[in-house]
Parts: sequence; structure tokens; C-alpha cells
Amino acid sequence: MLTSASLPETIPVFPLPGALLLPRARLPLHIFEPRYLQMVEDCMKTPARLIGMVQPRSGAGEGKLNAIGCAGRLTAFSETEDGRYMVTLSGVSRFRLVSEETGFSPYRKFTVNWADFSHDLGAAEADSGLDRAAFMDLLQRYFCEEELQTDWGSLGQADDELLINSLSMLCPFGPEDKQALLEAPSLSTRRETLVTLMEFALHGGSSEDMM
Repeated sequence: MLTSASLPETIPVFPLPGALLLPRARLPLHIFEPRYLQMVEDCMKTPARLIGMVQPRSGAGEGKLNAIGCAGRLTAFSETEDGRYMVTLSGVSRFRLVSEETGFSPYRKFTVNWADFSHDLGAAEADSGLDRAAFMDLLQRYFCEEELQTDWGSLGQADDELLINSLSMLCPFGPEDKQALLEAPSLSTRRETLVTLMEFALHGGSSEDMM
């Protein structure tokens, strides 16, 4: 298990719009670009096996990234016959970008700061303010509106963090909404943001309207 002392100062970064990773959650990725194939190969040679997921910053120019991302440990790997990689990242901790490393790497590397998110390495969070019955009712209406399918039995039995974080990652929100969910300071704040996004979608709104 990684600790704050074992987190590296520099990590490879995978900029991917709309892709959200949260601590203790899992994100499957299909890797096919040569630079990111190299990133995965290099990652597997490091003790921590961390890759940072960061969303590009909307409207800020090519190559600009949001300041906060989440690092995942590469915990599953398989290779297809045509050389693509299927990997799974298990969320470890959020981080703040500090500066980009220069060099000859085909992918981007950043010095990062973990200090603001030390609680990400602790135990799973609970949400004492979660009204599960009302939340599940809203969720069913949202899934019906968006024509989404799920295993309602498993979802209903999931603990607070797994329920809220899984929905934050899987629901079809825009990149700005995903970033807001990532940056939520607590599980209850993330749930409140999630509820706001679902209610807004049910009333026919969009991310642009909210902004």
C-alpha cells in the first residue's frame, strides 16, 4: 500500500477529457497511441506504477491542463494481438500539478504536489448526510431520462463511497462537471454536486447553462 512518503514527486500524466478517476475507484483504459503504450511500459518498471489522469482545460488553448488530477496505480494489464494494451488504474490520491518536466519522453511528465489530498490515502469515506432512498429515486429518474442501464441490486447494496464515486465516474456529464466532482473536498460535497447535476439534467439544463 502506498503511503504519503512513498508517493513520487514526478509522475507521467495522461490527459484525457471526460475521464474521471477517484481514490479507491477503478478506471479501465484502452491504450493504443504509441506514446501512451510507451508510458505504460515505463510505468510498469517503477515501484509505484502510478499514472496521473488529468483533464485538458476547456477553452484554455492546446496543451493546457486542469491543475488537479488523480493518480492511479496500474493494477491490471493485458495485451491484444495487435499490440494494444487494456489496463486498469486503481485510484490512489489526487494531486496538484506543479511544473512540467522537460526531456525526450514522448509523453508528458509533471512534478506534482500531494499535500492537499493526504486524506485520500486513508480509509473509505462515509456520507452521514446521504438519504439513500431519495438519492436512489433521483438516480432511477435520471437513468430513465438518459436511457442508461445498471445493476440496481448491486448499486443499492454498495457502500456510500463506492456508490457516489462510481456514479461520478460513469454518468455522462461534461468535462467541467467531471472536474467539479473530482475537486469536491469531501464525499458529501461530491454527492451534493452529483445531485445538482442530475436534477439539472432532468430539468433539461446543460453544463453551459450552469456556467
